[in-house]
Amino acid sequence: AVDRRHGTVLAVVDDFVVRRADGAPAYQLAVVVDDHDQGVGEVVRGDDLLDTTPRQVWLARRLGLDVPAYAHVPLVLGPDGERLAKRHGAVSLTGLRRRGVPAPAVLGAIAVSLGLARPGSPVRSVTELVTAFDPGRLPAEPWRFDPTLLQ
Repeated sequence: AVDRRHGTVLAVVDDFVVRRADGAPAYQLAVVVDDHDQGVGEVVRGDDLLDTTPRQVWLARRLGLDVPAYAHVPLVLGPDGERLAKRHGAVSLTGLRRRGVPAPAVLGAIAVSLGLARPGSPVRSVTELVTAFDPGRLPAEPWRFDPTLLQ
């Protein structure tokens, strides 16, 4: 598999589960078929899933499906250094809105995480951020985020 950030990813594709004991498709198969059905051409996800990509490419090819482009980015961690999760506070947009966090604060945090702004700098529009986005400027290491600091 080729990843837009990591280059060629080589791995032995050995036995893996494609159907769970309850009969439901397992993640590896479900995500390949779901991506195809939805016309997904590019998959962007956390670095922790990089090693699953060769399995998905293998499955897609065996099923005669197009293989999307992949880009694996550093994870967002909570203030404790663990993967960001509900235990760190409201991290959904709905939860932040309920806490009274203004949209510009969320946009600013996203811009900082993508290397598009410095902490405390004025927030640009979404259009400007999309135009300025460069995957090569993404941080190489996981980004720590404390949702309780958003106000």
